[in-house]
Amino acid sequence: MTIKNKIQLITYPDSLGANLPELHYVLRKYFSKAIKGVHLLPFYPSSSDRGFAPLTYDEVDPLFGTWEDVEKIGQDFDLIIDFMVNHISRQSVFFQDYIAKGKESEYADMFLSFDKISPDGWVKKEDLEKIYTRKPRPPYQTLERPNGTLEKIWCTFDNEQIDLDYNSPKTKEIMRKFLIRLARNRPKMIRLDAIAYTTVELGTNCFFLEPQIWDLLEWFSDYATAFDTQILPEVHEHYSYQLKLAKKGYWCYDFAMPMLVLHALYMGTTRSLKSWLKKCPRRQITTLDTHDGIGVVDVDGLLTKDQIDQTVEKLYEKGSNVKKSYSGPDYQNLDIYQVNCTYYSALGCNDDAYIAARTIQFFSPGVPQVYYVGLLAGENDIELLEKTKLGRNINRHNYTIEEIREDIKKPVVQRLLNLMEFRNSYPAFNGEFHLLKSTDTELSIEWTNKKHIATARINVKTYAIKITYTDPVASRIVEFQV
Repeated sequence: MTIKNKIQLITYPDSLGANLPELHYVLRKYFSKAIKGVHLLPFYPSSSDRGFAPLTYDEVDPLFGTWEDVEKIGQDFDLIIDFMVNHISRQSVFFQDYIAKGKESEYADMFLSFDKISPDGWVKKEDLEKIYTRKPRPPYQTLERPNGTLEKIWCTFDNEQIDLDYNSPKTKEIMRKFLIRLARNRPKMIRLDAIAYTTVELGTNCFFLEPQIWDLLEWFSDYATAFDTQILPEVHEHYSYQLKLAKKGYWCYDFAMPMLVLHALYMGTTRSLKSWLKKCPRRQITTLDTHDGIGVVDVDGLLTKDQIDQTVEKLYEKGSNVKKSYSGPDYQNLDIYQVNCTYYSALGCNDDAYIAARTIQFFSPGVPQVYYVGLLAGENDIELLEKTKLGRNINRHNYTIEEIREDIKKPVVQRLLNLMEFRNSYPAFNGEFHLLKSTDTELSIEWTNKKHIATARINVKTYAIKITYTDPVASRIVEFQV
């Protein structure tokens, strides 16, 4: 039971409609031909980070619906769900018991206190400085117990997201139970969120440490695959990590694509993008936009520092109402290596440029995912951003059913849906990918499957697109109008 090479949607449970039943209605009513899979972002009870600080995996947040609602979506679409393997909520029964009882708690061994990490309970400044963190603060917090004693506890992300110790039998017992619970619902994939941060060892950067990471991935995979569910490790960092995952046979992400496509369309050159398409993994998930910002660190080495700087500057310029502060600490930005902006706004709300970008994505190797804001060619939501003072909310507008009915009428959305339906229905995309020779300003990509051939030629300077495909029955080549 593997995912189909069809276009998937990334969405929160309450972003296309108010809850899971409304989401299901919207998908069936408006997008059943354009969308064949759904990556459903966290729908569990959570205390922070819009679902990414789960209290438990045994429940669906009643504001969203029930497990039956999740299962019904999975009956109609290839379903991907999240498992936040690095951490658990501060408000979870596990950590609350630990706060109350300390070392006497049955869950004490699940967490990484400094006493546990270091023999003398002290972590040297130079060791802390080695640790890879994408937030401008140390990877720990100070916990105050009811009796007034203080304890430092490992915490890579938000204060509500407490890291777990996978060397602990108790952690594995609890997380195994949760993982089996999720896999038995038979999603096509379970995404292992923030998996690279689970390997903690003083004296290292505590990020994707080998061979520990491979042992953990094998452990997770063992329980998931028993129920015909695949795992998708989420590693938002240098592209070389995706190559490592692919080499070991795991699915991975193409997080380099968003910046590479922007660079190509901003600068009018396909050179760097072509170089990546020649070597990128074939068994991957492709994205242009996600619930996070547009990643910068992922393309280091695929673009030079000057090219990255030029692209980021152009992004702010094209995005017009995007300010650098929206990706900084004033707006609680989690990741110092991302820019907060919708992809449509990043391309200056230029319809032709946006369709050119999506054509590149849909014709590239891998299974394409489209973020729900991108599906409706959404612009930056400055009102929500300023209201919440949370940088990522610039790209997290929640659509009512009424808004969706209006936005799908936009010409750019109609063009996008038409292109998505072609990508999902034409048989060539079940075959082989080929990068054809072309000029520096043109990208020529082809998919072949026996007598079915689909070719896209995208001019990154003018945004002109020409898509042709063979009609084996009529023995002729047809131009697809995009």
